[in-house]
Amino acid sequence: MSQTYAATPVADDIVDDAFDRPSAALDHAADRILLEDAAAARRQVASVRQAVREDLAQGRHWGRERLVRTRRAIEAEPQRAALYALGAGLLLGLLMRR
Repeated sequence: MSQTYAATPVADDIVDDAFDRPSAALDHAADRILLEDAAAARRQVASVRQAVREDLAQGRHWGRERLVRTRRAIEAEPQRAALYALGAGLLLGLLMRR
């Protein structure tokens, strides 16, 4: 039976070639792409939030305008507004009764 003895390693023989292999370059490229995608996702979320804020502001403005117009119409013709409200209440009551 033959036995082989390995020589004790010397510090110069121990080399970390993780940065020398081609897959390391791919690893670094993948990391860079992931970081760029994360930054783009953060920007997209910020733009969506801004769009929602703008839509809410437009909705509030529209609602306030409608409120002012409704108040003016009721103040101008209160009897007509009361009859409309009575008719709408009657229709809702009939529909809910069924």
